[in-house]
Amino acid sequence: MKTPAQIEQMHVTGRFVGEVLEQLTASARVGVDLLDLEQQARDLIRDRGATSCYWDYSPSFGRGPFRNVVCTSVNDAALHGLPHAYRLRDGDVLSLDLAVSIDGWVADSAVTVVVGTASEDDAHLVRTTEAALAAAIDAAVPGGRMGDVSAAIEAVATAAGYGVNAEFGGHGLGRTMHEDPHVSNRGRAGRGLRLKPGLTLALEPWLMTGTDQLVVDPDGWTLRSADGSRASHSEHTIAITEEGTVVLTRRASEVG
Repeated sequence: MKTPAQIEQMHVTGRFVGEVLEQLTASARVGVDLLDLEQQARDLIRDRGATSCYWDYSPSFGRGPFRNVVCTSVNDAALHGLPHAYRLRDGDVLSLDLAVSIDGWVADSAVTVVVGTASEDDAHLVRTTEAALAAAIDAAVPGGRMGDVSAAIEAVATAAGYGVNAEFGGHGLGRTMHEDPHVSNRGRAGRGLRLKPGLTLALEPWLMTGTDQLVVDPDGWTLRSADGSRASHSEHTIAITEEGTVVLTRRASEVG
């Protein structure tokens, strides 16, 4: 649980994360190399005096240490995409996932964009993932239950015809990138942890067009859809306060 002053410190980090993602998505054009986006993120983090939460990260599910500052997941890559030499093509679906710490306080966010011309199927996938995140944020209210958040994500996904993989989901965060509690993308309303002011969470629905199963790339990090279908990932860091829910990583393009 965080104090109002601590939440405001996380908000400082969150605004920066949002700004970096806006700049990276603006740079994600046809012909741009993923390694150029990685370098741009490194430069922005260094110039701000921030610290990447990904660099040297060695969780049980990856082949650590992770030696990049942003996850770049393209097309059928759903999560933890390892930046590599690849030039973006027209119609590519690109997810960018970024977590940094400023003055010891963390924020985590992800956005998916279609490079160049979007097919209707890809646009629908991205819109649905964004809608699932919005529904999760709306459900994360003081006095509610964690199951309300999970059920909101699942309801949006299934109504649009997508399956939901519950292996990876949202999480608590604050001083570190991953803290308790786990936030599943599938659940039952009215169940689970009571949501109280001071709780800070990263909510992150991610969906795949044709399956809910994952396979791991030889790089040991990149998680892809088992059938090669396309994937999308949306994430925001939020804080539950006495006044309601605050999105700490909201991007300027989302305001208004």
